[in-house]
Amino acid sequence: AVRYGTMRETVLALEVVTASGDIIRTGNRAKKSAAGYDLTRLMVGSEGTLGIFTEITLRLFPLPEAVSAAVCSFASIADAVHTVIQTIQMGVPIARVELVDAATVAMVNKHSNLTLREEPMLLMEFHGSPNGVKEQAELVQDIAAEFNAQGFEWADTPEERTRLFTARHNAYFAGIQSRPGCRAITTDTCVPISRLADCLLESIDEVNASGIPYFLVGHVGDGNFHFGYLIDPDDAEERARAEALNHRLVHRAIAMEGTCTGEHGIGIHKQDFLIEECGEGAIAMMRAIKQALDPQNILNPGKVFAL
Repeated sequence: AVRYGTMRETVLALEVVTASGDIIRTGNRAKKSAAGYDLTRLMVGSEGTLGIFTEITLRLFPLPEAVSAAVCSFASIADAVHTVIQTIQMGVPIARVELVDAATVAMVNKHSNLTLREEPMLLMEFHGSPNGVKEQAELVQDIAAEFNAQGFEWADTPEERTRLFTARHNAYFAGIQSRPGCRAITTDTCVPISRLADCLLESIDEVNASGIPYFLVGHVGDGNFHFGYLIDPDDAEERARAEALNHRLVHRAIAMEGTCTGEHGIGIHKQDFLIEECGEGAIAMMRAIKQALDPQNILNPGKVFAL
């Protein structure tokens, strides 16, 4: 239970086999360390191109004393996102906040036989003491009311929370089922919270104009979101349109001081975007690290950038 935790934040140390066959450790069990380069984060972020992990030491977080979840709907994406922005700016330690757009809610209703309001929806979770969770939830409900939120529903038991988060958990499968035989081209961009509404609204207008059906979900508490463009895999022109949408989405995110990938990595498909985002100087440094640690290019070759 870590607020917007990532793999990099929860890994304390790694045992790594290098390209030369050496075994190294990148840290220890101390809560923090300033000893040398941060090899742990370097290795975790390398997508398997610098070493093979044989042991991982993680920081474990206890389950919170109390957990509460809520869903509510809005008339617009902008109102939902501005609710999140104000919540974070006020310092509310919300543990989890997800966005599902109206089209995706409709898909989930059909897929799972639900009757959710077919409007943009926020799904939220609060962790802490019973009194702390209650105070957080009441404050967020007041903030959401300022942006005309409707249909608040609360849940405290694990079963009730799972039911409320059904829309988020089933979004991919609901999207695929909505167009039999289709495949999803999924995206992964992240922008500063202050630019999230702009990026989402421009991107939604663009995909609506394209005529390609889609689903949209977002980890909006950290500015990360995913479109799933639902295409006919046998239609080359439709695939090209979806790829063009993805390119424009990534360019937009980078222009807004965001990133081409919030969590899924560069791999092969986003190598050109990495150059655009980081610049040739940073790429040259990455290549130098790769060349120094894996001169024969035997670890996940061809990923992240070409040598």
